[in-house]
Amino acid sequence: MKSLIQLFVAVQFAPFAFAAGSHFGVFTDKNDHGAGTAEAEIVLVLLAGLALTFTRATDVRPVALTVQGFALLGTLIRVTLVLTVGPTTAFDLTVHSIMHITLLAGLATTMRAPRSVSSARPA
Repeated sequence: MKSLIQLFVAVQFAPFAFAAGSHFGVFTDKNDHGAGTAEAEIVLVLLAGLALTFTRATDVRPVALTVQGFALLGTLIRVTLVLTVGPTTAFDLTVHSIMHITLLAGLATTMRAPRSVSSARPA
């Protein structure tokens, strides 16, 4: 179960990294540094959480729940902006939909895991 949780966190950072790069103009001509900065911060949190799950004494479940919850909160803020500020591109909606799907699937998997999913190796 530990490796499945780690896999979800590893996969979850990819759409955020792609979106951040696209907002910074790496993949497109569009520059939206505010959104790119927020998504880059989420990437760093997910990667830090993933790295933490590989440390010897870390309980993987609470770390994964924390970083995935943080990322989901960030995407929900984006949904609020779309609903209040106005339309966005189909590309942006697609990328954010992928973010939500991977985050919700990862959170569901992590929540079903036993309360203690440790990184410690058996002696």
